[in-house]
Amino acid sequence: MVTFISESDSNRLISHESAFGAVRKALIAAVSADAKVFPAVIAHASAAQNTFLLKSGSTPELAGLKVGSFWPDNPAKGRPRHSSTIFLIDQDNGRIGAVIEASAANAYRTAAADAVAANALARPESETLAIFGAGNQALFECCALARILPLKRLHVVARKRDKANDFATKLLSRGVKLDIHISTAEEACRQADIIVTATPSRVPLFKSEWIRPGTHIAGMGSDARGKRELPSEIFEHAKLFCDLPEQSIQIGEFQHVRERIESGEFILNAVGAVLEGRCPGRIARDDITVFDSSGLALQDLYIGQFLLSRSKVAPSP
Repeated sequence: MVTFISESDSNRLISHESAFGAVRKALIAAVSADAKVFPAVIAHASAAQNTFLLKSGSTPELAGLKVGSFWPDNPAKGRPRHSSTIFLIDQDNGRIGAVIEASAANAYRTAAADAVAANALARPESETLAIFGAGNQALFECCALARILPLKRLHVVARKRDKANDFATKLLSRGVKLDIHISTAEEACRQADIIVTATPSRVPLFKSEWIRPGTHIAGMGSDARGKRELPSEIFEHAKLFCDLPEQSIQIGEFQHVRERIESGEFILNAVGAVLEGRCPGRIARDDITVFDSSGLALQDLYIGQFLLSRSKVAPSP
């Protein structure tokens, strides 16, 4: 029998705290010898601008896939651009065991990867955050980071000032009380302890020389070939981390320096190895750390497992 969890139920059951725990487990599982993350499949519908993505993976306890879609014209029809569905497979018989609508949960999951990495790599006293982007995902990133770090100030960098102002209002309405500034890219970077990019950009959003010693940088938007948010020059004097190296050099931020990583010029480590104590993260206060999140199927599977377990003890009202 297939268990179905609706979007309204998954949204009711998920939280930043629970997503943090599930994603942390997934990032650790990703570096284990018996975990598999298979190449992402990026496709499109008959209208080429309507795209969908399949990510799949397995561990001894979980197997399945996530299908995410992006339909850019949906807002004109009163619908969100993004949607996400998780399929958990019963490894005893190969049948679908659960189908979970998880569009909101996907935003929590992505932000949780940022928070888990920042918790491991950023300076714990970090107070100033710069966010590039003023969309829905950027909102979740700020909420997730404010939960684990003593943030006091936020610099919002967006192409449209009215969207940035609306973003600030939404953030405050969610109970995140920060001193918020609408800033240029250079102003934000020169003052930030943490920089997060959450955009669909295909060009670097800032310059390497604007980054202060000790800054932690998280690129959250690169999840397909050609996407790019960070200047490659920063990699030359930073410690480099990602969710999974073999995926990051294919569709993540580090695709743009793949040859330098494969030659050993740049050392790229999975953040799961840091969480397990198998490799160092930040060593010195002035270290610049970079985390690339291309998004792992295992994160979706562990989120799905959490939602499935919670649905059994907290049925719909």
